[in-house]
Amino acid sequence: MILKYLQKKEWALAVLCVLLIALQVGLELQIPGYMSEITLLIQTGGTVSEVLTQGYWMIACSFGSLIAAIITGYTAAYIAASLSKRLRKLEFDKVETYSMNEINKFSASSLITRSTNDITQIQMTVAMGLQVVIRAPIMAVWALTKILGKSWQWTAATGVAVMVIIAAIVLVMVFVVPRFKKIQWLTDNLNRVTEENLSGVRVVRAYNAEDYQEEKFDRANEELTATNLFTSRAMALMMPGLTLTMSLLSLSIYWIGAVIIAASGNIQTQMTLFSDMVVFSAYAMQIIGAFMMTVVIMNILPRAMVAAKRVEEVINTESSIKDGTVTVSPAGKEGEITFKNVGFGYPGAADMILKDINIDVKKGETVAFIGSTGCGKSTLINLIPRFYDATSGEVLVDGIDVRDYTLEALHRKIGYVPQRSMMFTGTVDYNVRYGDTSEERTEEDVKKAVEIAQGKEFVEKMEDGYGSEISQGGTNLSGGQKQRISIARAVCRKPEIYIFDDSFSALDYRTDRVLREALKKETSGVTTLIVSQRIGTIMEADKIVVMEEGKIAGIGRHSDLLKNCPVYHEIAASQLTAEEMGE
Repeated sequence: MILKYLQKKEWALAVLCVLLIALQVGLELQIPGYMSEITLLIQTGGTVSEVLTQGYWMIACSFGSLIAAIITGYTAAYIAASLSKRLRKLEFDKVETYSMNEINKFSASSLITRSTNDITQIQMTVAMGLQVVIRAPIMAVWALTKILGKSWQWTAATGVAVMVIIAAIVLVMVFVVPRFKKIQWLTDNLNRVTEENLSGVRVVRAYNAEDYQEEKFDRANEELTATNLFTSRAMALMMPGLTLTMSLLSLSIYWIGAVIIAASGNIQTQMTLFSDMVVFSAYAMQIIGAFMMTVVIMNILPRAMVAAKRVEEVINTESSIKDGTVTVSPAGKEGEITFKNVGFGYPGAADMILKDINIDVKKGETVAFIGSTGCGKSTLINLIPRFYDATSGEVLVDGIDVRDYTLEALHRKIGYVPQRSMMFTGTVDYNVRYGDTSEERTEEDVKKAVEIAQGKEFVEKMEDGYGSEISQGGTNLSGGQKQRISIARAVCRKPEIYIFDDSFSALDYRTDRVLREALKKETSGVTTLIVSQRIGTIMEADKIVVMEEGKIAGIGRHSDLLKNCPVYHEIAASQLTAEEMGE
């Protein structure tokens, strides 16, 4: 399943591994023959020179086998590392194409485990498999041809030992392999608990929930540990059992050999039988050793099988968001947005989140969305950049259905600022330039964008100014600072459409007002969509859309909605004074 991702060069190297392993096995199987010759020479009074000649050949075979093993190990490691690198790239690229539906299906913690732990399991198995899995059958079959016809008693003893080992392998496959799948799932769960604890450390401490989190982690950790111990103990029993089988086989061969030799009255025949017994014992041990190597790989193969299925699942899962073909929109319609009979429901949800939404946004208009929590404001605007696709109806940008655009072309039109400001590890300059247009932006563009976003003062006070490092997630910045850099990122992009998804919530009222005035002045002619819970942020918008339970409760300007829309009036009354409302 996973080996299909090997390239031609790696397949060629894999064939080389097979040839080198065959050479290695062939050289090793010559050694018992030289041992037999040395035994006969000593028994028949051979010269020292003849004995040394056979010894030199044994040494040559041993060194030849060693060199072949070293080259095989190096080649197998290269193939495994190349495959794991490719799989990580395939996984990352595939996840980049996922819509939020697929991201939510797998969960972030599971995707991280699949691209790290699972691929490491595959890499280790491929590296060992190319050496052990290929070597074991070659060794077993070749050694078996060497001993056929020597003695049916010895052959029968060897056959019994092989059957015992095969039975042990079958038991492992039946009872242990299913546990490895559970281990991967439990690892995902442990990562999830850890991620939640680290991400929510402030909430955990604020609510004195450290003990609860520790108990939650302990439960996940103990369950993973118990499952790991079961599989480890089962596999730990295998090696002593195999060693006992090998010892009993060796004992059986010598015991049977002693009986056969004693039954022979001819001294020459006895000497020949003794030599055969030594050789047979060596070959029998190599056969059992081949099966023992198989058991060693069985210790990691089940994990790798589960890991391969999980990696394959990520790579083969297609995004529900399909790329369109349109790259250029008609001239003169830049910034126009239309929601035409739009409905949306999350996959598997019983009810629709949005119902029969119809809105026209003209070029250069500022349109605001307001409503109670969960009314569908953010969901609606997330249909524009196609984080989700509308379940029914159409969302048009510049007169073209967003599903007809290539995602790259569509996203180039949009400057998006999410509810939760996302900072990337790097400098302030890097975060403002971030994206596929970063190389087109000059230092002056960055400074201008930061100034518009009202971030100039705090950025220039930082130790290295625009070159100051921002830690992962922006933990060295306040919420308001992160929002202003996030807004500067959108401004620096110079898009046709701005989408501010509750992006002013961490700003004080004065900064909020000054920032919006600067935006209006510097970005005139650009369409702006604002989602907000604050009346003060949106009251000057050209058009305000009031949402209630997934439907439009009213559309108009602030003054009109105060008179004609009870929902808006209720929201305004909770935030504004009677004087501000004109009452």
